[in-house]
Amino acid sequence: MADEFALDLEELRHLQAIAKRPRSLSLLSSEIRNVEKLSSEASSAAAPQIPAPISTGTRVPTAPTLHYSTLASFSWDQDGDKVKIYVSLEGVDESKIESEFKPLSFDVKFHDVQGKNYRCAIPKLNKEIEPEKCKILVKPKRVVITLIKASKGNWLDLHFKEDKLKPSLGKEKDPMAGIMDLMKNMYEEGDEEMKKTIAKAWTDARTGKTADPLSSYR
Repeated sequence: MADEFALDLEELRHLQAIAKRPRSLSLLSSEIRNVEKLSSEASSAAAPQIPAPISTGTRVPTAPTLHYSTLASFSWDQDGDKVKIYVSLEGVDESKIESEFKPLSFDVKFHDVQGKNYRCAIPKLNKEIEPEKCKILVKPKRVVITLIKASKGNWLDLHFKEDKLKPSLGKEKDPMAGIMDLMKNMYEEGDEEMKKTIAKAWTDARTGKTADPLSSYR
């Protein structure tokens, strides 16, 4: 139908181009408008009608939040290249394991293990690993997580620990404070003679008679 209207329009416009009498031109112009209108209506009717979505009021259920039991108890050993972590867990489906390895951490999740979800993770390792080389091996009664060390060497621990033995910057211990603490303890625990000696040393130090308060009873 649309092709027929197109042919009619082409012929009418051709006739309009060669017509010279005003009445003929007016009739042709009017017919052209009618055919254009019919062509437009035919095109609209032929176009597929997309039905508007109907709201049913039904909500799509959201995925439930998963809960995990933390596997904090496990054993491990090592050699110069790798660390092996042994997790005692039966009924693990290898296809239901979700793992994430990073240079200084790992997180392994075990889904639907006898109806429960478990998680074994260390948020900050003692030293760096190579994430792309780490792997998980599932056995009947346990899971082995293998961490590949970024550099060869012995790990003292899996977890990173702050070195508490490092001295605080900008803080210097007063040497006299230790001496005074020692004298205080000796005075409190000593006999009468010791107390007299320490009291005298203390007085001499305060009056400037001696620079070392312990020199009087050495």
